[in-house]
Amino acid sequence: MKRRDAMRLRLASLTAVIFIAAIFRLVPHPPNFTPIAAMALFGGAYFPALRSALAVPFGAMLLSDVVLVSAVYGWHGLGVMPFVYGSFALTVCLGRYIRQRPRLPFIAAASLAGAVLFYLVTNLGVWLSGHMYPGTWQGLVACYAAAIPFFRNTIAGDLFYASLLFGGFDLMQRRFPVLRAPSPVLAEVKVAARCVR
Repeated sequence: MKRRDAMRLRLASLTAVIFIAAIFRLVPHPPNFTPIAAMALFGGAYFPALRSALAVPFGAMLLSDVVLVSAVYGWHGLGVMPFVYGSFALTVCLGRYIRQRPRLPFIAAASLAGAVLFYLVTNLGVWLSGHMYPGTWQGLVACYAAAIPFFRNTIAGDLFYASLLFGGFDLMQRRFPVLRAPSPVLAEVKVAARCVR
């Protein structure tokens, strides 16, 4: 298989993994036990270009949000969504940070950091919206305190789904070596070998 075809197959597989993960947002689950941050972290770690690392997880999340908003939650409370997507983008950046070393300790640390980012950013958005809490220091503290039970589920969901996505894709790469990222160093060695002949 040509290098370009292998790369296309890898990108299609990465995209499929993220869109399949997004489906889990649509099945019943405990509050905040979702694959959102894991999708962002995985996309950031595995897509070669930042544009696709953002676009594919954002696209999957947007499609699942449209289904959830139109069929389940309704169109109220959308003012917090920029904060949700902002924390999602920051988690993609965490994925970019671990892309050279997607090993368990780094994945776990980035998953926890993503959960903390989501908690801090989205609850700040809830407080700033002014619908549920007064715009005072006490209101901000009350907002963060009320979100602690959801934060526990966020941590559990992020760790679970990150394990599933990263572990599952690692198994896929072992089973189907064509899915492994082509090494730029190896490509240079092959070109140099051809030039010597």
